[in-house]
Amino acid sequence: MKVEALNHFVLGNKVAKLPIVQGGMGIGISMSGLASAVANEGGIGVISAAGVGLFDHQNKQDKDRYVIALKAEIRKTRQLTNGIIGVNILVALSNFHELAKAAIEEGIDIIFAGAGLPLDLPSLLDQDSSTKLIPIISSGRAAKLIIQKWVSKYGYIPDGFVLEGPKAGGHLGFKKDQIDDEEYDLEKLLPQVLEAVKPFEEMYSKKIPIIVGGGIYTGEDIYYFMSHGASAVQMATRFVTTEECDASLEFKQAYINAEREDIVIIDSPVGLPGRAVKNPFLEEVYNGLRHPFSCPFNCISTCKKEQAPYCISLALYNAKKGKMNNGFAFAGTNAYLAKAIVSVKDLISSLKQEYLDAFRKKLSPTL
Repeated sequence: MKVEALNHFVLGNKVAKLPIVQGGMGIGISMSGLASAVANEGGIGVISAAGVGLFDHQNKQDKDRYVIALKAEIRKTRQLTNGIIGVNILVALSNFHELAKAAIEEGIDIIFAGAGLPLDLPSLLDQDSSTKLIPIISSGRAAKLIIQKWVSKYGYIPDGFVLEGPKAGGHLGFKKDQIDDEEYDLEKLLPQVLEAVKPFEEMYSKKIPIIVGGGIYTGEDIYYFMSHGASAVQMATRFVTTEECDASLEFKQAYINAEREDIVIIDSPVGLPGRAVKNPFLEEVYNGLRHPFSCPFNCISTCKKEQAPYCISLALYNAKKGKMNNGFAFAGTNAYLAKAIVSVKDLISSLKQEYLDAFRKKLSPTL
């Protein structure tokens, strides 16, 4: 497949100028600031619904505070950009359906749904909804299952998939022994997913674009995956060390200060492995110096709160606010490559140049 330019990404009737999706990063890392900046540069900006309204102490007793907060964040983002914006909602959230419905009511362009299979997501759409639905998967088997369920029950074909590999940051959709197994590398998974969706594309005469994410850091990475059948890429870690990212300076500095060996796999209280930047807080957890707590939120249905030594939402919120002694930063495998905080505009410009350099190198490998 010949890919000459880092160009448009077509998603049904929505067209992004660039095939770059900014990955959703929860508990306040990707909000209106980052999402709008990426959308303004032609990519797809993504708000994470995880943690929105969770720490709104003023309206703590309002059962609808999460919905109200998400709607407000979407509106705020809309005021900052005319570009394409999405919202990332974890299926494992205890109020997944309420948040998805709220996003649809606000006319969000795309819902990205991961951390579980969103088998009933199409049921939340209204007849005149224009929101695109994109599940986040880790295998061709999951893609096939979702398509079959959605078509048989709702007559709805997914508008695309995000295929997230084991080099991603945050919670991973893989078992611990699969994370470093080459058989689960994104390079191996992509052709399997393309093969899984192909019969459905032919059957229903509809393109099902695959967006790949997890460890993608450079324009050369983008070139590789797009020349091997991906329609776009998802990048999260690379956008953390930007001026517009909604995280604290201390959170961003954790990436810049990190060495390769500081990027570690942890056991999350939600029952999944996760990738993060090693710090004193995580070392205390590892050494048994953090003790069980009473759950203040009940935000994630899979959380093993009876055995958990800490509240992951609170730890991530502390990190977002810069209180790294009581929290930690989730990060992708290449987070240690970050050397400086730059603008989203400059980052996108460098990605374009790296992509072009990779294309030219492919044409003339001796140059």
